[in-house]
Amino acid sequence: MVDSTLCSPLPVSSAQSRADQALLHLGRRLQADGYRFITPTPLTHHRVNARTHNTSARDMRGIFGWSRPFDADVFEAAEWLELQQSGIIVKAHGRWHSTVRWSTLGPLLLAHSAFPTDDADSVFFGPDTYRFASVIEECLRQRFAPIRRAVDIGCGSGAGALLVARGRPEAEVLAVDINPRALRLSAVNAQLAEVRNVSVYHSDVLDSVDGRFDLILANPPYMKDGQQRAYRHGGGALGEALSLRILQEALPRLERDGTLLLYTGVAMVDGRDPFLEAARSVLTDDAFGWTYRELDPDVFGEELEKPGYERVERIAAVALTVTRLN
Repeated sequence: MVDSTLCSPLPVSSAQSRADQALLHLGRRLQADGYRFITPTPLTHHRVNARTHNTSARDMRGIFGWSRPFDADVFEAAEWLELQQSGIIVKAHGRWHSTVRWSTLGPLLLAHSAFPTDDADSVFFGPDTYRFASVIEECLRQRFAPIRRAVDIGCGSGAGALLVARGRPEAEVLAVDINPRALRLSAVNAQLAEVRNVSVYHSDVLDSVDGRFDLILANPPYMKDGQQRAYRHGGGALGEALSLRILQEALPRLERDGTLLLYTGVAMVDGRDPFLEAARSVLTDDAFGWTYRELDPDVFGEELEKPGYERVERIAAVALTVTRLN
């Protein structure tokens, strides 16, 4: 069980509570309306919104998917007032904007940060999330050992934690992050999904949670971000540091037959995979079995134009799966 002295929920003010209830009401309204939106890469998002006929939102997907500005007559008065008072919609440069996006992931509807994700505490959701979800679902299909306790490190919107909680309703699932905004959105998304076995906690990797786990998930940031925004910046020379830290700190926390599922990105340099080379030096104990594969050989190619990536040939999305054998 979780030791509450080590792992305590983030305090929630009454104002936050009202805002979260408003967000939950909005999510339920969108669900009832059959809302669907698949979030693309930031570059695709920018290109689509730059088209002349996309300067304003004409429907809920435009407002809460594409993050386009809109006019005041879109909502009924009571709903408009709730959205405005809760800060879900704000006025800037004479137009209204949503501060959140809503994306669909299979049957799930998930709130996350509006485009563009410039704020330091932005909660990211996009193609990486969909790839990560596929890896999780494959793991759940192939895993026969019970999952009594699981944790999603750097949970963001809570997508990973919710997939495990839905797939293994008997499991205790923790969603942990250092970002209070991510924890609030994860909690709202869990309520919207009517999932009862997810708890959210503030933790830097696993520092604030105790015990061992049957499944540890992580989809950490892996970019070299000049602004060092928490949702993007992985640290190290090319964004690999946090992924390596998670690997090192997760291994001792696995139960027997427990699995670490680490989805990350790797900056490939001169035909080499620096992350895999570093991971090999950690995974020398015969107590662990592991597999490693590239899921997509070329993601976020626009990053190669930024300072620090001069020797990088490509950024690949990879999945490292480690299981404790004894």
